[in-house]
Amino acid sequence: MSTLDWLVLVLTLLGIVAFGTWRSRGVHTTESFLRAGKDIRWWTIGLSVIATQASAITFLSVPGQAYQDGLGFVQFYFGLPIAMVLLSAIALPVYHRLRVYTAYEYLEQRFDRRTRQFTALIFLVSRGLASGLAIYAPALVLSAVLGWPVLWTNWALGAVTIAYTVAGGSRAVSRTQTAQMAVIFVGLLLAFGMAVSLLPSGFSFGQGVALAGALGKLQGVEPSLRLDTRYTLWSGLLGGLFVQLSYFGTDQSQVQRYLAGGPLAESRRGLLMNGLLKVPMQLFILFIGVMVFIVYQLTPPPLFFNRAELELVRASHPAEVAALETTHARLFAEKRQAIDAWLANPGEVSAVRDAEARVQELRKETGELVARARPGADPKDADFIFLRFVLDHFPRGLIGLLVAVILSAAMSANSAALSSLGATTVVDFYRPRHPDASDATTLAVARWATGAWGVVAVSFGTFASLLDNLIQAVNVIGSLFYGPMLGVFLVGFFLVRVGGRAAFWATVAGQIAVLAAARFGTLGFLWYTVLGCAVVVGLAPLLQRIWSPPSPLPTGEST
Repeated sequence: MSTLDWLVLVLTLLGIVAFGTWRSRGVHTTESFLRAGKDIRWWTIGLSVIATQASAITFLSVPGQAYQDGLGFVQFYFGLPIAMVLLSAIALPVYHRLRVYTAYEYLEQRFDRRTRQFTALIFLVSRGLASGLAIYAPALVLSAVLGWPVLWTNWALGAVTIAYTVAGGSRAVSRTQTAQMAVIFVGLLLAFGMAVSLLPSGFSFGQGVALAGALGKLQGVEPSLRLDTRYTLWSGLLGGLFVQLSYFGTDQSQVQRYLAGGPLAESRRGLLMNGLLKVPMQLFILFIGVMVFIVYQLTPPPLFFNRAELELVRASHPAEVAALETTHARLFAEKRQAIDAWLANPGEVSAVRDAEARVQELRKETGELVARARPGADPKDADFIFLRFVLDHFPRGLIGLLVAVILSAAMSANSAALSSLGATTVVDFYRPRHPDASDATTLAVARWATGAWGVVAVSFGTFASLLDNLIQAVNVIGSLFYGPMLGVFLVGFFLVRVGGRAAFWATVAGQIAVLAAARFGTLGFLWYTVLGCAVVVGLAPLLQRIWSPPSPLPTGEST
């Protein structure tokens, strides 16, 4: 990066941190560390909720996902607006009335402590793993920009994130996320504008969109009923609904954002704001990836988007890399001719599709060479597509801003996740065992727990390069755990006759069922949440009838 890029990057990040530090000064008690404050308004809550979900992975992996598979990933979010309405009507009033710090406190009041702590443990494991991926993603950015080893970059970024979160707590997270989202929105608009400006002279935006459609990149809805297909209309509406209900209703990283201390009306408006903005935002990010795809149909793309990895392979296998590059140049020229012929006769697109298929097959061969030449190296380059596009084509200054966007998202999501992990550890495990601990001691434990979970997350992030695509990996991890979590909350809200013993063992059974399906079955991962939830909701009342006669609980405990 140029000096101007570094100046833009450093000033942007320092400005965000300074703003958050100034707005969150005075965090000296457990209450202020775990809650953001009663003066949080709905737009701050809404932006905080969006920022917590929109990690750096969103801006690295989602464009790459669209480049390879088109807009279909947006179906994952189709259930989100419905989830926001349901949570605002059902879960929020319960949480606010009970004035809980974590969602899992409700489960002890409704069932018993072991149900509360088992569910909290599921959250700790799932969020701890997902946080590792969210820390690894921006490490890819700095590694590619600076040439640093990914491993050390991962640990350096993790250390900064841990220090920032331990110092500021939940209040710093919520305040800072407002500024971070402003930077993110500006960066996205500029990225889209730059992609459009890179279209060759004489080739219009409309023609680019038509080309993307002809190559299948604009199919955003797949009405198939197949359960082994990852993204369909029905998996998004049903499976995605269950995932979003679980994530926003039972995952403490989100619950902590909208239970930050504001009144019920503010929390509701914040959630509904997320429901209105998230799908269009995600579709826009995907469309940026489609625009990158269009640009690289008209100008030569890299043979392999992970430039650093390709150069290492070139050093040991120069002849093979040179041969692949020669073939790549020939295939691109053939595809460019096919596109010119298609422009003259838009009805004939088969030649373009065949040419693109040959290019993709060559990219696959390149990945196989990387895997052979460097055992343990990542043969996939989808997560590097957008980053390489930015570094190769954007002007000075704008590169620094786009890197700041990615790092801002990383700071935002990671700090929220680590804050929620520390809060859950203290509220759901430490406090019940040490009810007489002083506030100073509890605050110290909260800070130490937050830092410890940061170390766990960074350690897991070390292995992230072994995964196919980061955004899919994060969603798969969530789907493995969210179903049983959602199920036990639904049992608590609606099945008033079910007691703690039945709820606990049904939750255990639901988690085992999901892990077994993932290990031995072929079910698409979006359906894992549906499966886990269905097992818990279906089994809990059955176990209750087996173990004890039905006995209704007081209404106040079940609504």
